[in-house]
Amino acid sequence: MTEPTPPTAPDGLLQALDAYESALMTNDLDALDDAFVRSPDTLRGDDRGLLVGHDAISAFRGARGGVALRHLERVEVRPLADDLALVVSVSAFAAGGSGLQTQLWRRTEGTWRIEAAHVTGRPRAFDTTIWRTVGDPLVPATGGGPLDGTTVAVKDLYAVAGHPVGAGNPTYLRASEPQPTSATAVAALLAAGASVRGIARTDEFAYNLTGRNEHHGTPPNGAVATALPGGSSSGSASAVGLGTADIGLGTDTAGSVRIPASYQGLWGLRTTHDAVPRDGLLPLAPSFDTVGWLTRDPGLLVRALEASLPSDALDDPDTAAPAVVAELLAAADPATQDAFRALVGADVPVVTLADLGIPPLDDLRETMRLVQAAEATAAHGPWIAAHPGALSTVVGDRFAAAAANPPEQVADAVARLADVRGGIRAAVVGRVLLFPTAPGPAPALTADTAELERVRTATTAMTSLASVGGLPAVSAPGLRVADAPVGVCAVGAPGSDRALVRTAERVLRDGADPRLPSDPVD
Repeated sequence: MTEPTPPTAPDGLLQALDAYESALMTNDLDALDDAFVRSPDTLRGDDRGLLVGHDAISAFRGARGGVALRHLERVEVRPLADDLALVVSVSAFAAGGSGLQTQLWRRTEGTWRIEAAHVTGRPRAFDTTIWRTVGDPLVPATGGGPLDGTTVAVKDLYAVAGHPVGAGNPTYLRASEPQPTSATAVAALLAAGASVRGIARTDEFAYNLTGRNEHHGTPPNGAVATALPGGSSSGSASAVGLGTADIGLGTDTAGSVRIPASYQGLWGLRTTHDAVPRDGLLPLAPSFDTVGWLTRDPGLLVRALEASLPSDALDDPDTAAPAVVAELLAAADPATQDAFRALVGADVPVVTLADLGIPPLDDLRETMRLVQAAEATAAHGPWIAAHPGALSTVVGDRFAAAAANPPEQVADAVARLADVRGGIRAAVVGRVLLFPTAPGPAPALTADTAELERVRTATTAMTSLASVGGLPAVSAPGLRVADAPVGVCAVGAPGSDRALVRTAERVLRDGADPRLPSDPVD
């Protein structure tokens, strides 16, 4: 029997494919940009998500940093029309493994370009931008209970028995000793039936909100492939967002659970300050550091909370009245404000910080910044001084600025913190304060340092109320802005952690996107 003759590749197509592969190997961004059809409808997909439009594909490629050395070992071409062809190729990597590329090529004005592409990369043991180490499980459950069968991504600030703490910095990790016991927050989840899937990446020493880590790369945003994941609980959030863990155990000092939850469309809870013990947790700023979790649904978030706190530590004030905080809504971008108003509606009362007797946002942010900086310097300044050059540029500059704050300003901020916290706590009794979690969607992967600092300043103004007050705060995935998630934040009185999740769920259920979880918290 005669074998069928393979279709002949159209003129110039294989040469265009070879040129594209050469550009990949040299990371020639201009040539790669020119290899794709310049259209808002151009597509590129892989295991991290779908990119739509030439600009989105170009932005992704600019932040990727090239691909591993490879060559094409098989190419199949199927002409579809005179100027349209399907190309499926198998790539062999120099370091082992193979991948598959499926591309739709279109010829316009004599030039072949890619109109759509799907990439299946070579198998990875695990994504090292998300995980420092993983297992199946890494640590088994020690008991049974409400978390049976769930898996946890533990932020690399917590002690996990038998493993060192890395704090997002390879120099720190190399000198770190395996921990004899797990942190209380880890042990509580294990005792309730959860297992530890792995230790997840963090921004260095948790002193960042973007999710970028110059040492290990940026974890993917599970909701928006071209955007930053948010930090500093970045790896924990990405693991949950991508479905490789059920619970992300994080920390929240100035928003490090709330912001990645907002950016990735997750549920995130910052607990009441000091409610969950922090022993076994590497500190950043103890006056604000709290334990927190990220999940894909509110029921699991509550079960993680209940597993970590005695029942008598959970106050459920069903009579707490929701109110929108005018200044915190105004601090968000205009499109976020519009989406928030559409969700919450016009019937929820609006209050101002002045009505509540709470200082202005700028004062709250500055108090948090100065106290956080002083405590971060006290916690890590000696190590940083002993290891010059060990920090990334951004985090190193932040620690340097923290150490340079005028002592009299720091002393004033430290002295007033207790009074300000007491006033905030008194003001929120019987209330649930609502506002957007963040100014807007996650910044792009390609955002420069100046833009990220602008976003950080705006963001910490919005997160400072709960941080300075030592209050619980939940971020719920309630808003869509420019087709990207933005969280709805609910802040309440100390001990109202569980009630806040219920309130946030009601807000979403009463006027939320129908694609969001709607089952009641159990």
